[in-house]
Parts: sequence; structure tokens; C-alpha cells
Amino acid sequence: MHDLAGNRTGLTDYAAQHVGLSLDPATRVATLTLDRPERKNPLTFAAYAELRDLFRALAYADDVKAVVLTGAGENFCSGGDVHEIIGPLTQLDMPGLLAFTRMTGDLVKAMRACPQPIVAAVDGVCAGAGAILALASDIRYATARSRTAFLFTRVGLAGCDMGACALLPRVIGQGRAAELLYTGRSMDGEEGERWGFFNRLSAPGEVLAQAQAFAAQLAAGPTFAHGMTKKMLQQEWNMGVDEAIEAEAQAQAICMMTQDFQRAYQAFVGKQRPQFEGN
Repeated sequence: MHDLAGNRTGLTDYAAQHVGLSLDPATRVATLTLDRPERKNPLTFAAYAELRDLFRALAYADDVKAVVLTGAGENFCSGGDVHEIIGPLTQLDMPGLLAFTRMTGDLVKAMRACPQPIVAAVDGVCAGAGAILALASDIRYATARSRTAFLFTRVGLAGCDMGACALLPRVIGQGRAAELLYTGRSMDGEEGERWGFFNRLSAPGEVLAQAQAFAAQLAAGPTFAHGMTKKMLQQEWNMGVDEAIEAEAQAQAICMMTQDFQRAYQAFVGKQRPQFEGN
């Protein structure tokens, strides 16, 4: 999605092999689908790597303004495939294990670094690494029947996987995060919404369409500014208040140089609705 000079190109030339990928040219929303419904959409080594590379490449995709992440069938993602990932991991040495855990963490880094907002559409099972994918998204739509579980302790592992101990407390609070990470229990959709993990609950047959509609709403907005908002949300976790205020002053001054800012002013003066173009 970019040439040797680093120029931005489109997503249409990207051939995904291990996840479903579609792009609505009208809304400029890309939908990524974990597509192994017969197994509740588990992740494989190849799927992890492809998702990581795809989210990295989205920084150069000028035809994608927002992303929806979902699962095929009636489930989001059951985590790492027991037979294709968990079994082989028991045979690896420490360097091999560390290479794997760093690779899965790189997927989360890529999701947080890509400038487009990511909207997760969650139904059914959302477990293990699948729960992390939902957590690493910017917005989460779900159903009442969704079941989210950070179940690492149930397989003898720590809850600190793929950034969970950093991300989850910031979304739902330290005490609630600690409970989920220590116990590995399932959180249903209504509890998830009440705790602030999910932004909205939808009917099972409507969750994907509503997530895509919200993503389209974001894609129709000032997308350069949205990218700046996402970057600040990420970077300010490690800043003091004074540093954050200065960083936001600089970020906002940059956004004031965009044509979208001019478009918004001219639309206001003309008592019209602004038509943003993302530049």
C-alpha cells in the first residue's frame, strides 16, 4: 500500500489470505473479518502476522478512513487456535516463545498506531487473544449474548498478555480489570456495557451493520483530525498533564492548518453542513 518513496496508495491491491477483507468505496470503510466460523474464528500464526502487517500498512492506505473488525458467523474470536498454536507452543524453546509473544504484541502496537479508528463488532465468543483484539480497538459494539473472557489464567498463563494489564484498566478501571485478568471469567454484553468495555449493545443480526454505520460516520468526518485524536489518546497515557496540554496545543495547531478546518468555517458562515475530505 505504499511505494519505495513512501507514497500513500490504496487498499484495493492488498490480497489478504488469512482474514476476510472488503472495502466499501462509498464510505471508505474497510471491514476485516476473522473467517473460520466452524471453529469460532480462532487465530493462527499466519492470521496474527497478516493482521499485524495489514494494520501497519493501513497507515499508507489513502482509500481507507475507518476500519471495522468482526468475526464470521455468530462469534467474534475464540483466541489462539488450540491445535495450530497452543500445541506447537508447548514444544518451543524460550527464544521461540519470546518471538511468538513479541509478534502477537506487535499486532496490538500496529492497531494502536494505525491512524484510522477501529470499530470492533463483537458477537458470541470473544476470548483470549480475541478479547485483546476487541480491547485494542477504539470503539466496541456488541450484543447482549457476547461473552468476553481474558482467559489466560485458565491455561496456566498470566493475565498480562498482549498489553492487557496496560489497556484494560484504562478502559474499565483497575479493580474490574484485575478481577477479569485474575479469574479469566466471562463478561456478558450487558455487564461489558455497564462497565464501559462496550460502547453500545445491538441486536445480534444488526451489530455488524451498526458498527459499519458508525465507522462510516467517522469516515465522513475530518479524518486527519481523527488520526490526531487517536495518536493523542495513545501518547498521553505516558505524559503528565502539562506535557499533555502542550502536546495538544501543537496537535491542534497542526489541525488548524488543514483544509477541513477552513471547510468547517466556510460551512458555518454559509449556514451549511461541512463536507470534510480528510486534508
